[in-house]
Amino acid sequence: MRIQTIITLAVVGVIALIILLKGSLYVVDMREQVVVTQFGRPVRTVTEPGLCAKTPFIQSVKRFEKRTIEWDGESSDILTRDKENIEVNTWALWKIIDPLKFYTALGAEYRGQGVLDEVIASSVKNIVSSYTLKEIVRDTNRKLLYTTQELEDAEMGKSVLIEKGRGTLLKEMKEAGEQGLKDRYGIELVDVVIKHINYVSSVIPKIYDRMRSERLRIANKYESEGRRQEAEIIGTMKKELEKIESEGYKRAKEVMGEGDARAVKIYADAYKQTPEFYSFLKTLETYKSTIKDNSVLILGTKGDYFKYLQSFDGNEVIKEIK
Repeated sequence: MRIQTIITLAVVGVIALIILLKGSLYVVDMREQVVVTQFGRPVRTVTEPGLCAKTPFIQSVKRFEKRTIEWDGESSDILTRDKENIEVNTWALWKIIDPLKFYTALGAEYRGQGVLDEVIASSVKNIVSSYTLKEIVRDTNRKLLYTTQELEDAEMGKSVLIEKGRGTLLKEMKEAGEQGLKDRYGIELVDVVIKHINYVSSVIPKIYDRMRSERLRIANKYESEGRRQEAEIIGTMKKELEKIESEGYKRAKEVMGEGDARAVKIYADAYKQTPEFYSFLKTLETYKSTIKDNSVLILGTKGDYFKYLQSFDGNEVIKEIK
């Protein structure tokens, strides 16, 4: 019985020692930082990784993220300085740089997210509303590329000048957001960026209508210019066609005149060589052009045609021609 009692006491002692060690020792990971509290009141902070000790059953450990934490905000509708109603969605990075102050003020990381919801949303609205839409979406005055010359001329006609730009806006948003965070909550705002910018849903149809109207105006201008050029081309074509026809008609008349002159000359030469035969051929041509196929011709004995038939000697004519 005595040995069994000793064994029992030894087991109980080991268990008690394990419980005591577990309650008095804790490990700090390199990705976290710790606040040790005693009856709910913070007594010290541990930011270096390693094995640490605390008073068991009296003291407890509150662990906080040592790495950079992501904050993703909700979209908010903001009216810019030039009265453009836009939807802005922001994103930020933050970290706990003073765990003791953070624990005293907030106690948990989700509460830090809630504080950033209010602080960043307020700074974004205040800064964005003080800028024009061009300043929000652009960072420099570099020349943009446009699909048409008309769009470029219309944009240049607005005389948009970027004085500060998006980079300055984001810097101001970060500076406005981190005011009081370090001193009051032990939070450092690492970065604030605009994740998304768009017109609000009620304005988008009007924007599309305006874009369609602008494109339609450009299309009508191109169509009008095309009709003007078409009229010029058709006019030039008709002018050239009339010139070609006139020159062709003139040339045809010249050729016909030359042909008639040569024909007259040939006729005159033929008449000089055999006047009687020429007169006979012309008479035949006259009858051919005046008498139809079904006509009946009655010749008198004293007519010229009968005279030619009666006195015609082909051999003599051929000899004269030769």
